[in-house]
Amino acid sequence: MTSRRAVAPIIATLLLVAIAVVGGSIIFVFSQGFFSAAQVSGSPNIESLKFTGYDASDGSSLSLHDGGNSTSSNISGDGLNSGEEIAVYIQNNSVQKITLNELRFGGSVYSFTSGATDNLLITDGSFMIATKSNPGAPATTVAATSAEIQPGQQATVILQLSDDVKAGRDVQVKMTTGNGAVFVGTVIAGQQSG
Repeated sequence: MTSRRAVAPIIATLLLVAIAVVGGSIIFVFSQGFFSAAQVSGSPNIESLKFTGYDASDGSSLSLHDGGNSTSSNISGDGLNSGEEIAVYIQNNSVQKITLNELRFGGSVYSFTSGATDNLLITDGSFMIATKSNPGAPATTVAATSAEIQPGQQATVILQLSDDVKAGRDVQVKMTTGNGAVFVGTVIAGQQSG
């Protein structure tokens, strides 16, 4: 029988402990920048925006999130054409206000119109935020003066189309907030949901 020599058990244990200490030290040095005091402290900045429905029907009035109606410039029965309006219902489920920086519908970019008192005053390629309906003759909306939605608030985003949309087509609504969060919903042209 030949004799084989190996590393003594004590030396092997010391080698394993040394490798573990060196490996742990390297990981600690690399991860030190990820856990600075500024990143751990402070309030979290989590935004949550929920799409609760829409009105993309081809009618002369738009239904709002609170069940009220608003007059629109839509001509019934001719499809959703440029210059006509749709409504998207949203709710802010976060603990802070959300500012809508950009709204895209079917690839077109829409800008916020401030100070509009009725959706008849918005123009092609723009949107307004209706916070509630104001019943009367004709039906109008109470519009937000800024593109902000308060915590827990429900609102209707009314946008005036800049392009024609065929009935039955699925179109994505993409809303980007001031903090860079992106929320996407789907609207089927010619239908109403919610």
